[in-house]
Amino acid sequence: MTPSLIAALLWLVLANLLAMVPSRDNHWRRAYMLIALGVPILGLVTLQNGPWVGLIILLAGMSVLRWPVIYLARWIRQRLE
Repeated sequence: MTPSLIAALLWLVLANLLAMVPSRDNHWRRAYMLIALGVPILGLVTLQNGPWVGLIILLAGMSVLRWPVIYLARWIRQRLE
C-alpha cells in the first residue's frame, strides 16, 4: 500500500471522527480544512496509483463531505441557468 493511500485512509478516519464530535463552532470550518487537506492527498493518490483508484478515493471523500458537494452542484446549476 502506497503512502498516499495510507494518507487517504487516515483522512477518511479523521473526517468521520470530526463528524462524530459535537461542536458549537461553525462546522463549515472543519469541512474547509478537510477539503484543503484532501485535494493534495487525492492528487498524490491519483499520481501514484492511477486514475481509477483516484476516482474511488474521490467518491469516498464526496460521500463524507456530501453537503459541500450538494451546494457546489446547486451553485453551478444556478450559474448555468
